[in-house]
Amino acid sequence: MTKSEKKEQAKVSSEDKHASEKNEQKEKKSTPIKEETPEEKLKTTHEKLLRTMAEMENQRRRFEKEKQEAFEFGGFNFAAESLSLIDNIDRAIISFKNDESLKNNKDLNKIIDGIEIVKKDLVSIFKKNGIEAIECINKRFDPNFHQAMLELEDNTKEAGTVVQEIQKGYMMKNRLLRPSLVGVTKKREEKVEKSEKKTEEKDKKI
Repeated sequence: MTKSEKKEQAKVSSEDKHASEKNEQKEKKSTPIKEETPEEKLKTTHEKLLRTMAEMENQRRRFEKEKQEAFEFGGFNFAAESLSLIDNIDRAIISFKNDESLKNNKDLNKIIDGIEIVKKDLVSIFKKNGIEAIECINKRFDPNFHQAMLELEDNTKEAGTVVQEIQKGYMMKNRLLRPSLVGVTKKREEKVEKSEKKTEEKDKKI
């Protein structure tokens, strides 16, 4: 292909490209852009406003909930640490009652009564602040409120029944302050019963 032919071909392709661009521009101009009517604009603005108001309301509710929780459980750690006071009072009462050297002491009952009055006052203060002991004896073991420390064989009760309270658990309103440390029942192992039956059968044969 000669130089003149190449120039002619380039000129034709350039003209074709130019014509194509013009056609595209004509098509764009011929396609009218639909503008929103005032009613449609108003509707769009109204929908945006409703979404914004809904988001603001959700934020307000979250804030109120967080504020309420902070108010209710602000003293949670303090309350949990205060439980040691009741624990120490209970230990003191048990210690005095089990001390053989104090059994003949005339003032022993007065001392115990005084300690129990202090305990009642403390329990009353706890209740006013939504703190209450968990009732667990003869209840079904619940890992949400109880912590099993030992198992006790007992065929008279259903397995998993709380029969011993090692340390009291407490709730603060609907929140666990401290789980109850408990002992729960379990069925007597079948292996032991089978071995006993075999021994009895052997004795009968002899």
